[in-house]
Amino acid sequence: MLCPCRGKLKLLVVSLSFVILFTWLYLLVGNSESENDLCETETGLFFCLIHVACVCAGHNASRDVVTLVKSILFHRRNPLHFHFITDTVANQILSTLFQSWMVPSVQVSFYDADELKSEVSWIPNKHYSGIYGLMKLTLTKALPSNLSKVIVLDTDITFATDIAELWAIFRKFTEKQVIGLVENQSDWYLGNLWKNHKPWPALGRGFNTGVILLYIERLRRIGWEQMWRLTAERELMSMLSTSLADQDIFNAFIKQNPVLVHQLPCFWNVQLSDHTRSEQCYTEVSDLKVIHWNSPKKLRVKNKHVEFFRNLYLTFLEYDGNLLRRELFGCPSQLQQALEELDEDDQCYDFRRERIMVHRVHLYFLQYEYTPTADGTDITLVAQLSMDRLQMLEAICKHWEGPISLALYMSDAEAQQFLRYAQASEVLKNRKNVGYHIVYKEGQFYPVNLVRNVALRNVNTPYVFLTDVDFLPMYGLYDYLRKSIVQLDMANTKKALVVPAFETLRYRLSFPKSKAELLSMLDMGTLYTFRYHVWTKGHAPTKYAKWRTATTPYKVEWEADFEPYVVVRRDCPEYDQRFVGFGWNKVSHIMELDAQEYDLIVLPNAFMIHMPHAPSFDISKFRSSPSYRYCLTTLKDEFHQDLSRKYGSAALKYLTAQRNI
Repeated sequence: MLCPCRGKLKLLVVSLSFVILFTWLYLLVGNSESENDLCETETGLFFCLIHVACVCAGHNASRDVVTLVKSILFHRRNPLHFHFITDTVANQILSTLFQSWMVPSVQVSFYDADELKSEVSWIPNKHYSGIYGLMKLTLTKALPSNLSKVIVLDTDITFATDIAELWAIFRKFTEKQVIGLVENQSDWYLGNLWKNHKPWPALGRGFNTGVILLYIERLRRIGWEQMWRLTAERELMSMLSTSLADQDIFNAFIKQNPVLVHQLPCFWNVQLSDHTRSEQCYTEVSDLKVIHWNSPKKLRVKNKHVEFFRNLYLTFLEYDGNLLRRELFGCPSQLQQALEELDEDDQCYDFRRERIMVHRVHLYFLQYEYTPTADGTDITLVAQLSMDRLQMLEAICKHWEGPISLALYMSDAEAQQFLRYAQASEVLKNRKNVGYHIVYKEGQFYPVNLVRNVALRNVNTPYVFLTDVDFLPMYGLYDYLRKSIVQLDMANTKKALVVPAFETLRYRLSFPKSKAELLSMLDMGTLYTFRYHVWTKGHAPTKYAKWRTATTPYKVEWEADFEPYVVVRRDCPEYDQRFVGFGWNKVSHIMELDAQEYDLIVLPNAFMIHMPHAPSFDISKFRSSPSYRYCLTTLKDEFHQDLSRKYGSAALKYLTAQRNI
């Protein structure tokens, strides 16, 4: 689909583009041997819309399919429409990812796998893919009735060429052929891998279903749904279960109806399975089109060219997905148009640019499990971090046993480093109630409040503890906060519970086990009230002197620059995303809580301790750049004006407080 360009100049540019495009196509059509992406037209244009379908369920498959998508996007020159058959988890992850990715000329549709389970749940399946490994059989029912053909792919596929070349093979089908497959590249269906090995029936070596050209329109016409069911029922009488999921049923069907299959060249599905003979399929690795990691061993599979295959896979695994946002037809995207409307001569242009940037978001990057508590008092620790704070994760998990929502600001390559780190950590590996959400890097500033909001939006508990990742909560804080939520009637009142913050300058600290122990360390100079030396105003309103002897919660008033760490209901206001990098990112949030008339209540027996670390890049930039400080002041003024418009006279005290600073 061509993007809509407005204005006479843009219309002229589009007209010239069409002239160039049609000239190029005319020359290309003249070469009858060309295998370029000239597909059957669906929109009246020479560039066709290519449909791709995948079955994807769970956290791991949702992560794996991204690498497949990257490899397709990298090579493609055509509009694409992805069709995902998903469970609830994969739907949430992938819908958020594609909405935030904003790849031009890409459509995405989702279909509920739960609605299809009854179609295949009666089939016993020994394959590790479980019930989802059978769902490709249901695509004629799942996909839209007006869809005529589709490329069906497993999630463990990597493309090394333009997918349009594969789509073009549909034109080579005879009138009777309905399915295109590559021959299986192991001896599985020959039945000679071990003694008493009895595979499902297949034509010769059989076919692998990791890459399928599915002529859905024709399949519906021949009654596919009834045919595969009859085939499965007949074979299960003797086989009892499938070993290779849908692949066994497809092969049994083809054995009975060989005229319906179009055999694809083997380089369209080079299978790196156990017992593979894929090396006989090609002479040069440059001949390969598609690599299929269909062994449970994945990257550890044995093959003489496995290093080449692994490097190709890793290239896309760590490839910067932002680079795939390029336009196919030269028209600017909505994001580009918004950027063009900014004044580049504005001294704060870079800050304003950051505010409208859209960052890719991958929710639940690792396995996540959460069971709600019956009493409705559960609370999630919410924080954000980047690569230089990874070392804090294990300690936080040891200090906080409740659910955690973490947003991690990382590049694609850093996200893979984090994955390896988490999978190697016994502490992190055993914690399933931690949601890790990747916000992919883009731009020159750290969008700290955007990242915080991603963590905040993806909380499953009624209450949140808004903190920073370089703080360790006291042991037992999770249970103490849940009790405080009940005692202070948080469900029916607007309160923000303040957890007093302290800090140590020592990298090795004997963590206090009680308030009494903390006060002793405070008196000895081992601990300090947080930012006492450099930013007293940030936490002074907590009234630490009163806290020392307090035994009951007490209310404090908002003061300018107050930025405590608080417990609030999940429906609290989000952080203001105009504040990026260093400065006012938490202050503005507390101001809005106060404007909404939240009572600030300090908890007498709660505390958290900030652990030392090297200064962030953004604070260094704030200290060294007058322009940075000027723009932060400008953003503050604009925030005050917006607050006044939003809350009226209730916000006047903030303007007064600002003038008095």
